Amino acid sequence: MEDLVLQKTDLYDYNKYTQADVRRVLSKTQFNEDDFAILLSPAAQDFLEPLAQIGQRLTRQYFGNNITLFTPLYLANFCENHCTYCGFNCYNKIKRAKLNIQEIEHEYKAIAKEGLKDILLLTGEARGQSDLEYIASAVRVATKYFNTIGIEIYSLDEHEYKYLHECGVDFVSIYQETYNKERYLQVHKSGPKRDFSYRFNSQERALKGGMRGVAFGSLLGLSDFRKDIYATGLHAFYIQKIYPWAEISFSVPRIRPFINEVNVKTDVYEKQLLQVMLALKLFLPFASITISTRETQKFRDNVVGLVATRMSAGVSVGVGGHDDEQKGDEQFEISDKRSIDEIHQLLYKKGLQPVYKDNIFL
Repeated sequence: MEDLVLQKTDLYDYNKYTQADVRRVLSKTQFNEDDFAILLSPAAQDFLEPLAQIGQRLTRQYFGNNITLFTPLYLANFCENHCTYCGFNCYNKIKRAKLNIQEIEHEYKAIAKEGLKDILLLTGEARGQSDLEYIASAVRVATKYFNTIGIEIYSLDEHEYKYLHECGVDFVSIYQETYNKERYLQVHKSGPKRDFSYRFNSQERALKGGMRGVAFGSLLGLSDFRKDIYATGLHAFYIQKIYPWAEISFSVPRIRPFINEVNVKTDVYEKQLLQVMLALKLFLPFASITISTRETQKFRDNVVGLVATRMSAGVSVGVGGHDDEQKGDEQFEISDKRSIDEIHQLLYKKGLQPVYKDNIFL
């Protein structure tokens, strides 16, 4: 699968498409790989309004007016990787911390008190500090408070994913960052994450380990964003064909400033970000799309319900910080700092239904 995705991405020439190609695609009701390539092209940038109309129709068809709310909890920010775009990288001089089990449960109680039943647990990528058993212990405690538990940690072997699933994990979020192998090695200078292929195959190992769903994504701005999103979509498409029962989701983060690196810039603008989200929605309409607090309040408000179906709220990107002061520094700067209640009220005003849990234990 890796070779197929990379080969097709390498051959993808988005500049060859015309507005006539876009108009032809817009007349269709189902969209294939070739259509996806066209929808991501510069030629489609002037068709955002009709794309948005189709995207909203598909969003309502597959998700109704439901918007899933969740919050992330960073358990630790120790990391063994030197990733040039990340505030947690092992050479960045930041305050490192790791929550113990008592502190983790304290955070859980504060989050659950707000009504949330969906949580994403994150660590830096450091097995030495956040080993599998530490994460498993955090997951077991989380099952007391939450119906849906996701993880965003380092890549694991199949049997390790199986173990965490048995402990209570439902979803795995793991992002390739960029599908350009040369660029990948440039921005992942050292550490376990430097292994491109092991990273690429993480979602499949997670599904083989019994996970309910997996998330895909690229960090927009690291490389050619159109090719990265094209590869992201193909990767998810081929995984879904092999594992049709899997719940697929996307995240489309853009580079953000972080401690000791505040002048980070990206050439991916909001208009292009919206195009990316709409292209993914038309290609894989059943897939959930998350809009993170990296983006501005205005942009998040506009895309939720239009194309985004999953939204974070009450976010802290440092270690802890949902109740007491955070114990470790942030991974990056966030743009939207609104509380869970503020997001809840926004959704009601837009005629959308905030969803706090999407399953019931029997």
